[in-house]
Amino acid sequence: MHDKTMIFSLTDNRDESIRTILTTVYQALEEKGYNPISQIVGYILSEDPTYITTHNNARSLIRKIDRDDLLEVLLKSYLKS
Repeated sequence: MHDKTMIFSLTDNRDESIRTILTTVYQALEEKGYNPISQIVGYILSEDPTYITTHNNARSLIRKIDRDDLLEVLLKSYLKS
C-alpha cells in the first residue's frame, strides 16, 4: 500500500488522445492523396468537417476533438521543439 497521495493528470491523457487522433487523420488524408497539412489547417480555421476525408473514420474522429483543445496541443508541441 502507498502512503503518499498520487497525482493523476487528465491533461496528459487528453493530449495523448488528441495526438493519436490527429496522427490517424493525417495518415488517412495522406492515403487518399490529399495534402494533410492544408486539409487540417482548413478544418481548424473553418471547422468545416468536409476538409477531412471519411476514409478510416477520420472525419468522425477529428470531430471528437474540441478545436480549442486541438490548438492547445499543437501549440504546446510546437513550442517544445
